[in-house]
Amino acid sequence: MKVTTKGRYGLRVMMELAEKYGKGPILAETIATDQGISSNYIHVIVNNLKSKGFVRTSRGPSGGYELMRDPSTITALDVVTALEGPTFPVECVVNTTTCGRSGCCATRDLWCEVAAAVDSVLGSCTLKELSAKQSEKQRSHGSYEI
Repeated sequence: MKVTTKGRYGLRVMMELAEKYGKGPILAETIATDQGISSNYIHVIVNNLKSKGFVRTSRGPSGGYELMRDPSTITALDVVTALEGPTFPVECVVNTTTCGRSGCCATRDLWCEVAAAVDSVLGSCTLKELSAKQSEKQRSHGSYEI
C-alpha cells in the first residue's frame, strides 16, 4: 500500500483541524501556511472529507473548515481510508477470487498480516493524539533553536 499525497496531506489537514478543534472555523489559507500545502489542494482534500462526514465548511468572513466530530473519535485509519480507500497491500487480501492460489498461498497469509498491522497502527492513533504529538515535537524542536 502506498499512501498518496492526498492521504498524507489529508492527515496533516485533519491534524491541524484537531489542534484547533472548538475554536471555530479555520481558513484554508491558515492551514496552507501552517502545513506547507497549497490552499487549492486543501479545498480538494476537504471536499472529500466533507462528503465522508468528517469536516464541515462555512462561508463568509468568519468561515472556513472545522471538524464535525471530536478529534478523539477520529483515527488516522478513518482519514486515510476516507481519502485513499482500503489499506490492503494486494488485491487477494480482500478478494480471494482474484487469484486461484488464494486458498493455499503462504504469501497471501503474509499480506493479510501486513494489512492487519497497517490497520492496527493507523486505527490506534486518534487525531487528538496525533495533534498532541505534533505540538510536543514543535515545542521540543523550538527549544533547540538559537
